[in-house]
Amino acid sequence: MRKELRLFFTAMMFLTRLPVPRYTDHSQHYLERCSKYFPLVGWLVGAISAGALAAGVYLFSAPLGVLLSIVAGILATGAFHEDGFADVCDAFGGGWTKEKILDIMKDSRLGTYGVTGLALMLAVKFSALLQLTQLYIFQQGTAGGVAKLAALILFAHSASRLMPLVVIQISRYTYAGEQSKAKPLASARLSAGAFLWALLCTLPPFFILPLSHLLLFVPMLLATLLLNSYFKKWIHGYTGDCLGAVQQLAEAGCYLTAIVLWKFI
Repeated sequence: MRKELRLFFTAMMFLTRLPVPRYTDHSQHYLERCSKYFPLVGWLVGAISAGALAAGVYLFSAPLGVLLSIVAGILATGAFHEDGFADVCDAFGGGWTKEKILDIMKDSRLGTYGVTGLALMLAVKFSALLQLTQLYIFQQGTAGGVAKLAALILFAHSASRLMPLVVIQISRYTYAGEQSKAKPLASARLSAGAFLWALLCTLPPFFILPLSHLLLFVPMLLATLLLNSYFKKWIHGYTGDCLGAVQQLAEAGCYLTAIVLWKFI
């Protein structure tokens, strides 16, 4: 049990800025095995984001509640995934060879493609969450609507952190130059049992959400596979930044698909 707790806290330390016990460190042994808890860490980030949204809507307004939700999520993770997404936008936008793409991805400076991509990603998430807030809370009633919207946000954060594990399972880690500190974690494939555990961790929100929302997995998985194919074409694999981009697109895709499900199912 203590070993599993340490694995969970290692995943939490890696993906967030939330406090963890002092015995949690960057041991390669635990980094290679902790990714099965990524979806559970998503639960924590999702709970923080959902709580901020509910409080913001109650105290202020729907737009401010959504903005506070996004800010809370970014503060909880230290913009970890957003940084990866921006780096991918810069690298694949400005590089035309594997070597150039990887060189740009290692550069800590943010370029035009990264700024534009990140701004558009945040705008899409803000707009989608604002519409979902109006659909769930103001059309469905406060109590039930808040519960379902919170469950959707929990699922989005949890399932979007499952998608990078899909990439790890079916592709290979690639990096140029000095070894990445994230390599022990980002390149370690899970056993079938560990991956099944990660998948099961994304399902509890369906005690509240309609079962039709299982369809949310479809575009998230499709986007993940398309991105993985794109990464393979250009850099013959993936990097840690690529996994961050997968998480961001999967999360945004989840919100957009939820709007479509509300309208047509």
